[in-house]
Amino acid sequence: MNGADTAWIITATALVLFMTLPGLALFYGGLVRARNVLSVFMHCYAIACLMSVLWFGFGYSIAFGPGTGGLWGGLSKAFLTGVDADSLSGTLPEILFFAFQMTFAIITPALIVGAYVERVGFGFVLLFSGLWMLVVYAPVVHWIWGGGMLADGGIFGETGVRDFAGGIVVHETAGLAALLLALFLGPRRTTTTPPHNPGYVMIGAAMLWVGWFGFNGGSQLAADGGAAMAITVTHLSAASASLAWALWEKVKFGKASLVGLVTGTIAGLASITPASGFVGPVEALVIGAVAGVLCQEAVHLFRVKLRVDDSLDVFAVHGVGGYLRYDHDRGVRGGHLDGAAWRSRGGRDLDRGGDRGADQARRPRDTAAGEPRHRDRGARPRGAWRAGLRRRLLRRAGLRLHFAARLRRGRAVSFSGGIHENRQGLSRRSQCAGHAHPRRRGDQEAWR
Repeated sequence: MNGADTAWIITATALVLFMTLPGLALFYGGLVRARNVLSVFMHCYAIACLMSVLWFGFGYSIAFGPGTGGLWGGLSKAFLTGVDADSLSGTLPEILFFAFQMTFAIITPALIVGAYVERVGFGFVLLFSGLWMLVVYAPVVHWIWGGGMLADGGIFGETGVRDFAGGIVVHETAGLAALLLALFLGPRRTTTTPPHNPGYVMIGAAMLWVGWFGFNGGSQLAADGGAAMAITVTHLSAASASLAWALWEKVKFGKASLVGLVTGTIAGLASITPASGFVGPVEALVIGAVAGVLCQEAVHLFRVKLRVDDSLDVFAVHGVGGYLRYDHDRGVRGGHLDGAAWRSRGGRDLDRGGDRGADQARRPRDTAAGEPRHRDRGARPRGAWRAGLRRRLLRRAGLRLHFAARLRRGRAVSFSGGIHENRQGLSRRSQCAGHAHPRRRGDQEAWR
């Protein structure tokens, strides 16, 4: 056992758990509507608890057991049979290696929450996440990291698949599962609701950025120069992708947004994950820059063109990032988190930046008619859809929006059209006529 390696992996284990609790929970919680924040928090927290128990019972054995068929590791290490404080895995205590890999098993199903958020019940979340981890995630881990059919000496010969920190194992599997769930569940009634709290999104993304140092750097399983290089290229790729995403938003829509900037961060972190142990700083900058543009275009393609309601764009960031790395790095592939650049159905981009974040893209004009081209519902004026959505939401919630707390010339006008006199008992008409109508006694008592 190596003391330095052990100390570093203990730290990395805490960092990766920090990515889910509370990093991912805050990131997703800020992107959804306010009424769904607590459900997202509960989903992420419950998944962390359930995956921990299942990984202890069966997941670790399926992934890293001494299976001989190349498909799964068997159940010989179920419930950590034969593993104690003195067991070693390389230079690490095996119990520490178990805990480190458990944090990966926690965050991977939690990523998929972004695909079905606001659409499923709590029971479905637990049932699907548990079965998916045991049936999909754990066997794939065995194929690539556990000496299975895709590892060195497997079906690809002496040199197998190179996946340093979870490109295929974490990001591709989560992205594909998110896409299939989105297709199965179908679209929501409303897909244009902006994130309720971009501040949560930024805080969650910052926590994910810090935690990713343990995710990629810890995958070296040693405290050496390889871990340091993995951390460095991870940071550079995230910075490059953030700038590329924001610049591409500025070029396309005229304004960069906070949510777009931090989504670019996640795209860059995801893109470098499988290659972080094999590339240098220059390559990391290139991978991040390309990922920032390509993943943003993928969001628009799937959400607007193909009408796939992947709620928080899990597949657009993860799956597409995996394809990018497979093509560029010749076998080094992967993808990650959810991103969330929100797009409306009519080709109008809602870039959630600043305080409110609702920036509408310019649309081309019809040169023949000389009028703007509108997608549906006839020639509606610009912004009418937003006012209609606001009215429907207010009616559904049973609220009355008062355009005041200010009284204007003796009248307070409510959203529903009601008119109220002010405390001096003057209506607007009477003020204009130069005389006042005294209030009735009952009204005076009510105002007092």
